[in-house]
Amino acid sequence: MSANADSINKARNYAYLLLKFRLRSEKEISDRLKRKKFTPEVIRKTLQFLREKGFINDFEFARSWVNSRVKKPLGILRLKQELKVKGINPDIAEAVLKDLKSNYAEEKIVRELAQEKFKRIKGAEEKKKRRVFNYLLRRGFSPAAIIGSLNQLKCGS
Repeated sequence: MSANADSINKARNYAYLLLKFRLRSEKEISDRLKRKKFTPEVIRKTLQFLREKGFINDFEFARSWVNSRVKKPLGILRLKQELKVKGINPDIAEAVLKDLKSNYAEEKIVRELAQEKFKRIKGAEEKKKRRVFNYLLRRGFSPAAIIGSLNQLKCGS
């Protein structure tokens, strides 16, 4: 076995090990192989092999990632950012998030989170609202949904 074939075999075995724990994006596998000092050619061939055999599929990874992360709960903006960090093509991310948006009640989730957080925070109402707003913004919810929920919270209190 040549040195290159041996390197490809080692890279594949390492990729299998990574995939044993959870699905991964091509970028994640590529980054991990780079950290292990595999050559670009070995990485390219390994990724091509994994793609051909169906071990990596960025669309399936993105769908799985979004489905697991939405339980947190997180907003669409945060999920989109996380997919970008994971190296998912923006078109794939948009397609996956479009599927999610059809049955994702962001306003309802934001309202429930805002009510919970508002009850737990002490202080003046404006300070509480600001802290709830920032909390929900960090979780990736749209400013419009947050403002709407905070306005309802004031009317409902």
